[in-house]
Amino acid sequence: MTTMDIYHKKNRWKLNLVFAGIVIVLITIAYTFYLANELRKVLEINMENLALAYESIFEDPTNINKDVTLETDVIEKNNNVRIIIVNETDSIQHLLNFPESKVNDRAYLRGQLEKMKNSDNDPILMEGVGYRWQLYYAPPLQYKLLSLLPLIILLLLAAYVFIGYLGFSTSRSAEQNRVWVGMARETAHQLGTPISAIIAWLEHLKTTDVNNEQMEIVEELQNDVNRLELIADRFSKIGAAPNLTTVNIFDQIEGTMKYMQKRAPRKVNFILENNTDGEIFAQINVHLFNWVIENLMRNALDAMEGKGEIKSIITEEEDYIEIEVSDTGKGISSKSLKTVFEPGYTTKKRGWGLGLSLAKRIIENYHKGKIYVKKSIPNEGTTFAIKLPKDKGE
Repeated sequence: MTTMDIYHKKNRWKLNLVFAGIVIVLITIAYTFYLANELRKVLEINMENLALAYESIFEDPTNINKDVTLETDVIEKNNNVRIIIVNETDSIQHLLNFPESKVNDRAYLRGQLEKMKNSDNDPILMEGVGYRWQLYYAPPLQYKLLSLLPLIILLLLAAYVFIGYLGFSTSRSAEQNRVWVGMARETAHQLGTPISAIIAWLEHLKTTDVNNEQMEIVEELQNDVNRLELIADRFSKIGAAPNLTTVNIFDQIEGTMKYMQKRAPRKVNFILENNTDGEIFAQINVHLFNWVIENLMRNALDAMEGKGEIKSIITEEEDYIEIEVSDTGKGISSKSLKTVFEPGYTTKKRGWGLGLSLAKRIIENYHKGKIYVKKSIPNEGTTFAIKLPKDKGE
């Protein structure tokens, strides 16, 4: 399975989990609405029974021998639903479950009555001999809370997912850091022994009787060994706080570009533009920063397959220096833009897919900057951008 397949499978799993979560939430909300609707029906039935109880009492109020025990029991058990009964002229005739302090507050009662009229609860008509009244009611607080339950569930679920994701990301990031540091330092350690042996052999060759042609070979071998020492030094700095020095960024980019140009096909054109007023300085670790630029240019060469243009542009913003490295290669697909800096991402048949991930770590963790894909168009090219804080001392 290729690295791209791994990321696609990972993204599919994420989408499946999100879809499953949405389905669960929708089922929960639908069930909550169902419960609320059923309880609303129960409330309406209770209010109709309450209206019948009042009608039975009001039917013949002069009959003192009438047994109204059942009606009184129905009314007394309704102890959480506020009731206002009005006559045909909208005058309040009866109240139920209002605080004693509000019973004589006519303005308050009229306000409550208007709220009941504007609610979704239809009034219940009460008719009898000599009267035609209407019963208005307001659902208790529990009913209102139940109607808010879907929103509460969504908020709690969102908080749970956010906290879980934050904890998982922090744990995964810490684990990745330990793996990166261990791998990098072990690589530097493993390179150290053969490099030392090669250096010793080169020193021995220099003392032997060799002709000019052989000496040139020895010098080239020495250059390659120096390069290996530089690579080992870069790996050894991963995980440790690097020493930052104030340098001219243009000089560093130019030096790396010249190094890469010597090793690039002749049909690849290198361009460097400085859009600043002059020298531009930033605090960097030279070895690690040059590694990032070299990595971007090496990826650009791979994307162009032997011909094209690699262009570096340095611009100055208020607090940052922006460095663009663009190519005219095959570009990056939109679905891969979010994973280009993930460990293991690569479009090459050979390669670990660690270059851009290391570049991101170096720029953001060690230099407090930012690296991102500024633009990428399939079959036209890609532009990476690096933002570094300017040196305030300059």
